[in-house]
Amino acid sequence: MGHMPTSDSPPQTRLSVTVWDRPDAEPRTFELTEDPPAGTHPRPEAAVAAIEAAPRPFEPVPRDAMCTQIYGGPQRAVIEGMWRGQRVHASYDKKNGCEIARWKALGAVLDPE
Repeated sequence: MGHMPTSDSPPQTRLSVTVWDRPDAEPRTFELTEDPPAGTHPRPEAAVAAIEAAPRPFEPVPRDAMCTQIYGGPQRAVIEGMWRGQRVHASYDKKNGCEIARWKALGAVLDPE
């Protein structure tokens, strides 16, 4: 029999972060784990800290949000996997002020280099 997690085991975190700098660009993909911060992400400690500090880091901008119509660039990203035992699938871009703020909150995750 394999190892079975106990109730004392921390919830699992394993995220895949994919970033496109331009629509036609080859994506960059990083893996990130939390306890301890590790993976192929260049700055795992900073990435985990950014996720912890961001309010609702994986939730989309509410549909009724009033956002400035500022274009921040063609970059887009997807974070998917598990964060502390919860399934995650979140998309990010810079198409308006609200989306730019989401991107900046997770800058250490999405712009690690």
